[in-house]
Amino acid sequence: MIEKMRFLSITGPKDDFDRVVNKYLTKYEIHLENALAELGTSYNLKPFIENNPYKELISKSEDLIKKLDKGVSSKELLSSNEATEIINSAYNMLADFNSKKNELKRQRQECNDLLIQIEHFRQLDYDIHQIINFKFIKYRFGKIPVDFYTRLSKYVYDNLNTVFYECDRDKDYVWGIYFVPAGYADKIDAIYASLHFQRIKIPDAYNGTPEESYQSIKAKMAAINKELEELNLQIKQKLNEISDKLYAAHHTVNVLSKNFDVRKMAACTRQKENGDVFYILCGWISQADSEKMLAEADEDPLVYCVCNDNYAESDIKPPTKLKNPKLFKPFEMFIRMYGLPAYNEMDPTLFVAITYSFIFGVMFGDVGQGLCLLIGGALLYFTKKMNIAAIVALAGVFSTIFGFMYGSIFGFETILKPIWLSPRENVMTMLITSVAFGVFLILVAMIINIINSIKAREWGKVFFDTNGVAGLVFYAALITSVALIFTGRKLPGTIILAIFFGIPLLLMFFKEPLTHWIEKKSRIFPEHKAMFILESFFEMFEVLLSYLTNTISFLRVGAFALSHAGMMAVVMLLAGAEHGSPNIIVLILGNAFVCLLEGLIVGIQVLRLEYYEMFSRFYKGNGKEFKPYKCN
Repeated sequence: MIEKMRFLSITGPKDDFDRVVNKYLTKYEIHLENALAELGTSYNLKPFIENNPYKELISKSEDLIKKLDKGVSSKELLSSNEATEIINSAYNMLADFNSKKNELKRQRQECNDLLIQIEHFRQLDYDIHQIINFKFIKYRFGKIPVDFYTRLSKYVYDNLNTVFYECDRDKDYVWGIYFVPAGYADKIDAIYASLHFQRIKIPDAYNGTPEESYQSIKAKMAAINKELEELNLQIKQKLNEISDKLYAAHHTVNVLSKNFDVRKMAACTRQKENGDVFYILCGWISQADSEKMLAEADEDPLVYCVCNDNYAESDIKPPTKLKNPKLFKPFEMFIRMYGLPAYNEMDPTLFVAITYSFIFGVMFGDVGQGLCLLIGGALLYFTKKMNIAAIVALAGVFSTIFGFMYGSIFGFETILKPIWLSPRENVMTMLITSVAFGVFLILVAMIINIINSIKAREWGKVFFDTNGVAGLVFYAALITSVALIFTGRKLPGTIILAIFFGIPLLLMFFKEPLTHWIEKKSRIFPEHKAMFILESFFEMFEVLLSYLTNTISFLRVGAFALSHAGMMAVVMLLAGAEHGSPNIIVLILGNAFVCLLEGLIVGIQVLRLEYYEMFSRFYKGNGKEFKPYKCN
């Protein structure tokens, strides 16, 4: 069912806004609407705009929470000043530690850069500082492509006043250092450049040989990393000591920020000379909550609340809040998948819960497998709170019931005596019964459509729609005539048939002009009457065809019951059950396979029947969801 809504307006002094939000909106479920949009016809209103002072605090608290060991988040609410003090003091402490961390990271980066520069020259067994301070000999550290190094060695090297010392190599480059007399440096540098020698400048920051410098820098980096780890541990330890306060402060500023953002939905009166400014909040509240809130607000001198019961009749429709018994509430999942009902539409949850479970049981009737679905679904629902598991459990109840009706338990049809019939032995009865049940459901769907149309005051749909009174009379007459023919009874007289077939068809054919007439519109018939006649003719042909196909579609109910019995017969055959000593492993695996595979297929097929054969006749699903303001 759909809860009755009332439109609520809250007004008070602007300075009292936060108190009202914290007191009332966190206590009662209210679906807020934009006050400026709702009260657009009112004068002297402006947006309630202020900068949120909690955004920076939230950013700080999130940084702090990330550094804590995972714990239970707090729901404790502190005062604004207390939460601000806790976050700022912790963040300032963190800032001091971060400055030390940044300095250590800078030093580590310098060491890492020095390691990268010297790494390929570690085989040079000479003091780097002395090389850098040579006066009469120039040096160049660098790398040269392997191909050009080969050319240098074979064709050029012997004719140059230079010495190249190879330090390292890989498949692409040779790293080394070449020496040259100072007087020949420019010439030799040009030759090396032509051979794609890439110079690497080594700073005067190394002591000893490259290997000694490398090991010294690595040791220094290890010390820096250890210091960083100790610093991180200190940060985590300091923050964990106040973790409870931090979680409470983080929760508090999030609540305060969200409460502050309610201003986006509010409007304010424009300030006049020596006048006060008032806020206006409006939204939807359930009738039960509205009575409690109005009683509480009556005792609050700074708050004025009023509920408008007639607002639901205006162009702006209330949101939909579903309220169903716990047993059927999981089936709201199917309703939400299709679309929530509009406020003035019938909630089909109960209809879906009963028909879905019933049809599933008819198509998948087996005592043993039904109990497995019931127990498995119930356990999964109570442990994981999954709606689909609750649906499976309820479907398992009906599967078990129809298992007794069919006399089937884990595929054995000789242990139990059928209360009703055995599908494999009564094929035609099963199929005819399925169609008859489908006819009943289609008629029920038409009746629901008429009720919905009356609630929506759509009188054209009530009387002339294919799923309205005209369609209901025509379909009922058609089914009655078919039943009389198949049972060998006489049809009613021609005049009666003409009334029950001809008049409904004419009403459906002229639905559009009749609707215009009943709504007292100026133009009854469309401008292009010939086109209207042609379109209506083909629409009527489609309607008649849909009546036939929708009815025949319910054959699948009996067909799947027969299919289930057939699949279990195959399992029994493979297990050798006819010999009296079946293979237990084959029985278990076969039952598990059928239960999972066919259970899934039947579940999808039943949902298809719900959506296409029934929902398409009476349900729009264009409602908007009731989304109450929540502080956490």
